[in-house]
Amino acid sequence: MWWRCCSAFVPFWILLFLSDVPTVCGKALSRKTTNQSCSMCQLLNILVYNQTNLDAKLDSISRQNKKLEAKINLLLKGRNNCSQARDCVDIYDCGQKASGVYTVRPRGKQPFDVFCDQITDSGGWTVFQKRVDGSVDFYRGWHDYKVGFGNLKNEFWLGLDKLNRLTINNKKRYKLRVDLEDTSGNTAYASYNYFGVSSEKTNYKLSLGTYYGNAGDSLSYHKSRPFSTKDRDNDGQSGSNCAVTYHSGWWFHACHTSGLNGAYLHGSHSSLANGINWKSWKGYNYSARRSEMKIRPVGWIPS
Repeated sequence: MWWRCCSAFVPFWILLFLSDVPTVCGKALSRKTTNQSCSMCQLLNILVYNQTNLDAKLDSISRQNKKLEAKINLLLKGRNNCSQARDCVDIYDCGQKASGVYTVRPRGKQPFDVFCDQITDSGGWTVFQKRVDGSVDFYRGWHDYKVGFGNLKNEFWLGLDKLNRLTINNKKRYKLRVDLEDTSGNTAYASYNYFGVSSEKTNYKLSLGTYYGNAGDSLSYHKSRPFSTKDRDNDGQSGSNCAVTYHSGWWFHACHTSGLNGAYLHGSHSSLANGINWKSWKGYNYSARRSEMKIRPVGWIPS
């Protein structure tokens, strides 16, 4: 409550400190009191002026604190809080620059774990296929390739459903990198400037851009092909199932120039095209010791 005294609006709490509230300045205190010469009124004017300035300063400090708090929250959200990360680039950008298993949430929906390669070519790679020692059997059916299998810290296939969520309608355009290593430790890579996997309605059809690298282009042959497994024949080969013939799940045509989900045969083998093969690299009779398939947004520059 405010009262008018000596041309000043006085907070009611100030009046409570006065011993003779009803007769300030020799008159009954009311909204109409206007005596400028009264010493008590002069004191009240000073009190009101000081209180007004104090309130203004407190309001200013409060606004500054709110702005600072907002900036801190924004900084924490951008650099230290990875809870809304959509892929391994987001994980990298929020400060997690060590390779390992992290949780991502593509499209803001149900989260799942992925392995992030934060080393190769500046990092930010979401790995969806890895072969290193033959500890995991990749000759599996449709359901396993759909949901994923293996151990993210060793050998695994992330899953076609997850690949679809990552690469389609995730507000980013992705490129693909394939890393290969032979039994002597020699490496090669193949990259494509676009990579996408459609939904199960179209059998996880492969979309692929332009090749570059030093391993040769052994994947473009499979562009626009649906995925096939031993129990789901979607290939272009009449009379047989390529997945059964070559013991693999892949985007088979009729049948393949690459098949990184084949048997782990560790180097040269006499059988034809049923290992971890990349034809343009070492042909159909050599199985890579190590393979990795990974994606990263096009145009990303590490901070």
